[in-house]
Amino acid sequence: MEQLNTLFAQHISELNSRAKTILGRENIDSVIIHSGQAHRQFLDDMDYPFKVNPHFKAWVPVTDNPHCWVIVDGINKPTLVFYRPVDFWHKVPDEPNDFWTEQFNIVYLKKPDQIADFLPSSLERVAYIGEHIEVAEVLNIGLLNPEELISYFHYHRAYKTDYEMYCLRQANIVAALGHQAAKAAFLAKKSEYSIQMDYLKATQHTENEVPYGNIVALNENGSILHYTMLEQKVPSVFSSFLIDAGASCHGYASDITRTYSFKEDEFSELIDALDNKQLTIIDTIKPGVNYVDLHIAMHVMIAELLAEFNFVKLPVNEIVSKKITSTFFPHGLGHFLGLQVHDMGGFMSDERGTHISAPDVHPFLRCTRTIEARQVMTIEPGLYFIESLLADLKATDNAQYINWDKVEQFKKFGGIRIEDNIIVHQGHVENMTRDAGL
Repeated sequence: MEQLNTLFAQHISELNSRAKTILGRENIDSVIIHSGQAHRQFLDDMDYPFKVNPHFKAWVPVTDNPHCWVIVDGINKPTLVFYRPVDFWHKVPDEPNDFWTEQFNIVYLKKPDQIADFLPSSLERVAYIGEHIEVAEVLNIGLLNPEELISYFHYHRAYKTDYEMYCLRQANIVAALGHQAAKAAFLAKKSEYSIQMDYLKATQHTENEVPYGNIVALNENGSILHYTMLEQKVPSVFSSFLIDAGASCHGYASDITRTYSFKEDEFSELIDALDNKQLTIIDTIKPGVNYVDLHIAMHVMIAELLAEFNFVKLPVNEIVSKKITSTFFPHGLGHFLGLQVHDMGGFMSDERGTHISAPDVHPFLRCTRTIEARQVMTIEPGLYFIESLLADLKATDNAQYINWDKVEQFKKFGGIRIEDNIIVHQGHVENMTRDAGL
């Protein structure tokens, strides 16, 4: 706990330094960050699960309490207005008493509409960051999500503090427990739903606490990139299993994917081959490398697999030049990771938020930025047999180069994705996922 106290104190010091810089540059007195508020379901008296503003949890590791506010000027100790209502219908949050509380002046809010009593007297040069613009307007806060402020914070979110790295490592450790339980459930021939339940039990997460909806896909369902159906029926045949699932630690996410074959067969050999390619591309990562170049290099590696396993009857360079790899690897190589699964800042070239677009031939790439030390990202190559994309390929001149009989044999497996979470250091790359035992 003492180490965590120190790491968090350093983290808040860094965030205060960033705030001081941008507030001074933009002549803003302070920034007020809203945790958010619950959304009521349409024509109902119940709320959707609460999701906290990521800008708020950057400062305060509280993810389940709406109507909280952080007031920051970059100079003084931040103030946390912590919501503790008088309520006999729901559990009232305890008074904060954890590793992070010493870094804040904490005051308590009993009713959301009393927040004005805690805000600065002059709000003309105060910035609001949050979703609920209507609340900020009622309070007469002068600046609403100013672009200069948001862009600056998003750009610098790419550089993780030691505290953030600690949280991300822990999130990987917890997710690894879930992945191991899920693999065992697959080999025990359980349904997708039952595998999901075993995953949640192993991670001690609820479905609202995992950072995104888990992808638990058996057989051909692995070809659906964002498959979330969770069939309860046990399939008659077990061929393959793709699981894309993470965990949370103090609001920071892990995002890990593994693929398994039920038998020792050619599909398992293809999994191992892609796994080796994934580790090879990670070995090339260092500060100064452009993420787009990594993605393009991965397409060459996918072409090598398509040729090696006799899916495409062409030399590797022609498989790439004819863009055949995009049928089998249609998504980006990865993305930034942190407070959000797809963390902000991946397309920014500077603090002003200048946008670097993905290449036209790779429109789904989620990061175009030059890699630097302290960045955290996913590396997740895939090789899939997606019916609609294969149909599109079949309608082109490139169809003549495809071994369609071989492709047909592999459709039952769905596809492969191998995803690790890495930290880029100045002299090496730390693979948090492999270090966690996967």
